[in-house]
Amino acid sequence: MSTAEVRVLATTAMKTVFEELSPRFQAASGSRVSASFGPSVQVEKRLAEGEAADVAVLTIAAANDMLARGKLLAGSLVDIARSGLGVAVRRGAPKPDISSAEAFKRALLAAKSIAVSKPVGAGLSGAHMAKVFQDLGIADAIAVKIKYGTGGVSGLVGLIIERGEAEIGVQQIAELKAVPGVDFIGPLPSELQSVTPFAAAIAAAAQNAEGGRKLIAFLTTPAAKRVIEAKGLQPA
Repeated sequence: MSTAEVRVLATTAMKTVFEELSPRFQAASGSRVSASFGPSVQVEKRLAEGEAADVAVLTIAAANDMLARGKLLAGSLVDIARSGLGVAVRRGAPKPDISSAEAFKRALLAAKSIAVSKPVGAGLSGAHMAKVFQDLGIADAIAVKIKYGTGGVSGLVGLIIERGEAEIGVQQIAELKAVPGVDFIGPLPSELQSVTPFAAAIAAAAQNAEGGRKLIAFLTTPAAKRVIEAKGLQPA
């Protein structure tokens, strides 16, 4: 492997950020970014199983777990972004009112089909939304019309909406905005919201730790933070 390459394992929510920032980082540093993406739980699993990486970007909780297991270098953890959940419909479709928990509940009950991530193994949003549906008292009423995204780049909720297989969908805002065929309506109402912090760290088995540190530092620059925000995340 060339030392000019920085290998990254990152949560899917960071995909569009890396797509825009990787060429800039290469121009500034001479190091090429080779990134692979998946739900944070899968990134954690791949890292635990020894997949080669220099930098991992995953939830704070998963990163702390990997630190405790010796898979990430102590002292290398850096907060990068915070990710909230949002709602989208197919491009050009009517946008329902989601301004309150009650309005969001009505929108879900009125929809013929709803897309969310699988509650297990496809990302944190699926588990959170399963709880939201229970808390709203509509889990049984909407069960038959839920379409599950499998997580990762090919299992985005937005792709289900774009294909016309669901009228409305909920996922991390950055993941919804990554799909051109949907219209982002807005974030979940605050009382239903879940915000996930992401962090980057150097893998314990990194072959290019120096390049990885430079990349992490690059992700915290003002220019990078502007891109992070534009892609639907809150910069740390």
